[in-house]
Order: sequence, then structure tokens, then C-alpha cells
Amino acid sequence: MLNVRNRLQAWQGRIESVLEDVLPPATTHPAVLHQALRYSVLDGGKRMRPLLVYATGEALGIAPEHLDIPAAAVELIHVYSLVHDDLPAMDDDDLRRGKPTCHKAFDEPTAILVGDALQALAFQVLAAHPRMMASPAQRLRMIELLGQAAGSRGMVGGQALDLAAVGETLTEVELENMHIHKTGALIRASVLLAAYSVEALDAQRLQQLDHFAKCIGLAFQVQDDILDVESDTQTLGKTRGADEAAGKPTYPSIIGLSASKMKLQDLYDEALNALVAFGESAHLLREIAEFTVKRIR
Repeated sequence: MLNVRNRLQAWQGRIESVLEDVLPPATTHPAVLHQALRYSVLDGGKRMRPLLVYATGEALGIAPEHLDIPAAAVELIHVYSLVHDDLPAMDDDDLRRGKPTCHKAFDEPTAILVGDALQALAFQVLAAHPRMMASPAQRLRMIELLGQAAGSRGMVGGQALDLAAVGETLTEVELENMHIHKTGALIRASVLLAAYSVEALDAQRLQQLDHFAKCIGLAFQVQDDILDVESDTQTLGKTRGADEAAGKPTYPSIIGLSASKMKLQDLYDEALNALVAFGESAHLLREIAEFTVKRIR
């Protein structure tokens, strides 16, 4: 267990270093914008999406240095979504990752521009960063994947569904569809970015990894909803009960807390079943799945 924790922490340290490298220095003109970029990205978060990139790479025998830039790109998209999510026009949150949100630490126009800049940077590094080792064809496939996962048919589309659902009563199927897009699309992309680093991955293996990612993406959101009920602001690093206060539908509000926990367990079991064919090479993917369902923040 200690070795697993050490491996995951090493990857967290690795992606921190990569992000430090791909972000413009804080002194780059316009300085305030670049200070806000670094404030939002560095020194925070679980880095779950980069960890999924690296762990999938290990399951497929891909060295971490081949995955540094895809891992950074997906994290840049994720952070952009958080910065925009927290804005007054969206979720209007004051805390993120245990510190003031970007628009509180700087101002609202700067936060909007931070999100815009991070999204652009994600695609720039995939296309042309010197540390990007994939072939041009692989890069193009990754750019297409990340663009779809982040856009109107993925994360942004899920956010639109989320905003439209405020004060509404959704069915469980409608809630699941929303989260498959809002949270699940980027988690799925994290796994597939690593898979696309293999020149010709067996179609069945790709499907198994994709199914694992879909289960974990939904499980992540179910646990988020559970923690919003059971945890506290200090532990979460963001405002507890914010979804309930905003009138947003959640799994506990629709199917109840007990049924939500059962659903979480079912998704976890299904995710593990998808990895059976990978044997011991998928050990760290299994550990990330366990962390997803047992995390406290």
C-alpha cells in the first residue's frame, strides 16, 4: 500500500513539474494574467485526470515521459472548467482547492480570461510542445478527442444541462446523462489519451479501458454528491452543500443517500471487471478506482 501511495505521489509531483514547465512564467506580459494562470493551476488538486493518464500508460507499457504533455493538457482543460464553474454567473463559489477561487483572488474579468487561456494552451501543447513525443497522426487524434470531450458534446454540454436543471426535478437517467457529459467526458478522455499513444491498440482492450473510464467518471460524480451531503467545507476544500443550496439535482436528492452509495459500489465493481484482462499491469488503475469511491474530498 505504501508503494502504491508513493507511486501516485511521484506522479503528482511529476505532473506538477510538467505544468510548471508548460505555463508561461508569472513575469510574462501581461503579468497579472499569467500570475492568475499559475495561481489557478499550481499547488492544488488531486490531479486525478493526469494520474489516470499515467496509470493507463503503465497498463499499456508506455513510459511516463511519453505521457507528460497529454497529462498536462487534460489537467489544463480541467482547471479552466473549474475557474469558469466558480464564476458568479455559474456556481458562484468562493473556495476551490482550499483557497479563494480565481475571481476572488484576482477579479471576474481576469478569471474569465484565465479559463480562455488555459483552454487554448491545452491544445497548443498537444500540437507543438517539444516534450510531446507522439506522431503527428497521434497528436491529431488526441486533439480531436480532447476537443470533443471538452466541448458542447462533452463537458461544456454537461455544464449547460447542469445549469438548465437548477430547480428542476430530473429522473435518474437524465441526471446520469448530464454527468456522463459534465464530469465523465474528461475522465474518459484522460484514459483514452494514454491509449491513443499506442500506435495500434487492440480494439477490445480499447473498449475495456473506455468502459472502465465511463464507470469511474460517473462514480466520481456520485461520490461528489455524497460528500456534498456528508462532509464539511474544511475537508472538501470547497463550500459544502453548495449544490443543495443552489437547487441542483444530485443523486442523494433523487434516489436517496443509501441508494447513491449502492450505485457507487456497483460502478466500482463494474470498473474493476473491465480491467480483468489487463492483470497486474492495471494495478494502479484499480487503486485510482478505489480512491475515487473512498475519497473524502
